[in-house]
Parts: sequence; C-alpha cells; structure tokens
Amino acid sequence: MGTVMNDSELVVVGTFLTQIEADLAQGALQAAEITSMISADDAGGQRPHLWMGGIRLLVRAEDAEQAAQILKLSEGGNDRAPGHRGDAES
Repeated sequence: MGTVMNDSELVVVGTFLTQIEADLAQGALQAAEITSMISADDAGGQRPHLWMGGIRLLVRAEDAEQAAQILKLSEGGNDRAPGHRGDAES
C-alpha cells in the first residue's frame, strides 16, 4: 500500500495533456524518491474526454521546489515539455 498524502499539503507541480506524459513525470519524481499523485477528472479513466483542464501532478508542499527542478531537468532543459502546462512556479 502506498503512502497516504493529506490533501491540505498538496500542490500542483505540473499539468499535462495526456496520461502518458503525467506518468513519465511521476516516474521522474519517484526515481528521486519524491512521493506524488496524479489527479484527473476522468471518471477513473473511463471518460478521458472529461478532463478538459488537464491531468495534474501533485506533491507535498515541502517537496514542490525540488520536484519542479527535477521536472525541468527531465524535460531536457526546455522551458516546457510538449503537453506540459505548468509547474510549481506558475
């Protein structure tokens, strides 16, 4: 069973256009031992057309700065990866 994350401590470090992009970003954070979760309003994946606002990647507030740095590095130094629409600094 995974780590329980309290909603009151969570911040969005990225918003992605596809589940695959969000999963890749989450994998980069996991490799750095940063706990994260993906949030999408898509009825549990059954209705992907419902998440008009994108798929959000959330981390604890105290991990947000490090997570944003890791995501920027995982983008290959680009200011934004394709499909990536935000980070902790936005």
